[in-house]
Amino acid sequence: MNAQSSIAAYGERRRTTPIRVMIVDDSLIVRTVLSKLIAAERDMVIVGKTGSAETALAFLVKTPADVVLLDLEMPGIGGLHALPRILAACPGTQVLVVSSLTEEGAEHTLAALSTGAADTMLKPRSGEFDEAYRLALLQRIRALGRHGGRSAGTARPSPPAVRSRNRSAPLEVIGIGASTGGIHALCMLLRALPRQLAIPILVTQHLPANFMQVFARQLEMASSRDAIVVESETAVRPGCILIAPGGSHLLLRRDCRQFVAHTQRFDTASGCMPSVDPMFESMAGAAGPGALGVVLSGMGRDGAAGAGQLVAAGGNLIAQDEASSSVWGMPRAVVEAGLASAVLPPDKIALRIGVHAGDSAWA
Repeated sequence: MNAQSSIAAYGERRRTTPIRVMIVDDSLIVRTVLSKLIAAERDMVIVGKTGSAETALAFLVKTPADVVLLDLEMPGIGGLHALPRILAACPGTQVLVVSSLTEEGAEHTLAALSTGAADTMLKPRSGEFDEAYRLALLQRIRALGRHGGRSAGTARPSPPAVRSRNRSAPLEVIGIGASTGGIHALCMLLRALPRQLAIPILVTQHLPANFMQVFARQLEMASSRDAIVVESETAVRPGCILIAPGGSHLLLRRDCRQFVAHTQRFDTASGCMPSVDPMFESMAGAAGPGALGVVLSGMGRDGAAGAGQLVAAGGNLIAQDEASSSVWGMPRAVVEAGLASAVLPPDKIALRIGVHAGDSAWA
C-alpha cells in the first residue's frame, strides 16, 4: 500500500469508527438527557457516564474516550482541577466543558480553556434541551472527535507546502486569530514569546462579550504584557495586546506614523462576530508587508479570506499545525490555500515570530 492509499484508509477509519464519548456530570438528569441526545447518533457511542471526576479518571485509564463532556462544579476535586489530569492520562482526548458556570462563571470556564479544554457550552436549564441545543452539541462533538491521532504504522501525510517568507519590510504588527481550542494555543504561544519583543499584537478570539475582560487578564498573565479589550479608538503601543470585543470586529488603521485600533460591526461571510477576516484585511491595508498574521486552532474558515489579502499586500502568515490543534479547520484553510510561510505548534510559532522580528523589534 502506498502512502496516499494509507492516508486514505486512515481517513476512512476515522469517518466510520464511532466517536467515543464520556459524560462527567454530578446531575443524573443531565447525564440522562445528554446520553439520549448522543445515543441516537450512529457515528457516536457513549463509553461511560459518571458523577465524579475521580471516577472518570479511573475509568479513562482503562477505557479511553475521544471526547469528554465535563462539568466544572462537582463534589470532590471537581472538573477544573481534574482537567489537567484527564489530559495527562489520556493524550489526544478532547474535553468539551458543559457547565452552568460557562455563562456566569467566565473565569472558571476560561481557566479550563487555557488549561487545555477544547471548547465550552452552557449547560441549559430544565426544558432548554431543544433542537438547536442538540444540533450545536453534536456539531462540537463531531468536530472534536474527528481530531484524533494516527495509529502506529499508518503513513503520515507529507508536510504541507509553504510559501517563501517575504523579507522586504520590517515587522510592524502581529495579528492572531483563533476559535475552538485557540485559547490554550494562544496562551502557549504568548508564554514562549520573549517579553522584550516590542511588536504590538492584535487578537481576535471567538468568545462571548461577557468573557472578554477575564480573557484579557489571562493573556496578561500568560504574556507579561498589557492586554486591552478595544471598545473605542485606541492608540497602538509597542508590546501591547489589543483584543477584539465580543460584539464587533477589531480593525487597524494608520494615522501618519501611528497605528490606531478601532471596532466596527458588520456582517462577514463567515458569520462570526468578531471575525478574523476583517482584522487581517485591515492589517493588510495599514501595514502591508509589515504585517504578520497567525491562525490558530478553530472550526470553519474564518481568517482565510483576510489572510489572502494580507499575503497579497506583502505580509506573512503562519498557521498552527494539525497535530497540536484541537480542530484543524481555520489553520487548514490557509495552509491548503498556499498562504502560510510556516506550519508549526504554538511554542515554535513564538520562536518563528522572533525570527520575523529581527534585531530592530526588541525593547
